[in-house]
Parts: sequence; C-alpha cells; structure tokens
Amino acid sequence: MPLTGRCLCGAVSYTSDSEPQSVIYCHCDDCRRVTGSAFNVGVGVPASTFQLSGKTKGYESTNDEGRTKIREFCPECGSQLFTRYPNTIFIKAGTLDHSEDLRPTREIWTEMAVPWSKIPDGLDKFPRSSTWGSSQPGTR
Repeated sequence: MPLTGRCLCGAVSYTSDSEPQSVIYCHCDDCRRVTGSAFNVGVGVPASTFQLSGKTKGYESTNDEGRTKIREFCPECGSQLFTRYPNTIFIKAGTLDHSEDLRPTREIWTEMAVPWSKIPDGLDKFPRSSTWGSSQPGTR
C-alpha cells in the first residue's frame, strides 16, 4: 500500500511506495515537545522510497545516543511532517491521508512516558530506544 500524506495547508506532500518498516509510539522528551502531545506516532519507511513535493524547513539535532536527525515541517502552516535519519524517514502518522490500517508494534523511550497517558497493552516496550525494523509489518 503506498503511503501518501500532506501538511495542513497542502503546500507540502509526500509519498512512499514502501510498506512501513515499523510503526512506533515514541515517548522521548523531544517528540513530546515537538508534537505538543504525550507521544509521537512514527511510521518508519526506507529513505530511498520517500518522495517529497514542496519545500520544507528542518531542525537538526542529535539524540542521547548520538544519532543526528532532521525534523522537517511546512514553512507555511508549521505542520510537523517527518523526521529524517540517514536511511529511514519517520512520518508523523497524523499527516498520512489514510492511517486507519496502521498497527503500532512497539513503544520506545517508555522511561520518559508521562504517567497520565496510557497506550494499549500487548506492545513490545523499551525503556529507551530499540531497533527500528520489525519482523512484522506495521499494517494490518
């Protein structure tokens, strides 16, 4: 299933012809701060399958494990769209045109999770990070 999505104003859109490598809940401080929510839902796809239409602005940072990432957003409406790593793009699930079939398979940075936010039981849980790939696709 190709993944398509866009920002709120429509100035930036994207496609990926890959199935998700992983669908994760991330509780890290950075994701909470940038989304304004208790956690981020990220949909990982290979960077080589990701095509962007329109211009984005980016904010580059390095996480606690030394991984550099660029969080990209629409310069017009401010929508956070995705986080770019060298080989993987994590799409913000809320920007997808169709996200109803996504099935998160793991939670990461659970040691930073706020106590008032509950995720359904049954997912693999990691106090910090985890490997990005999954033996299970991130869709039903």
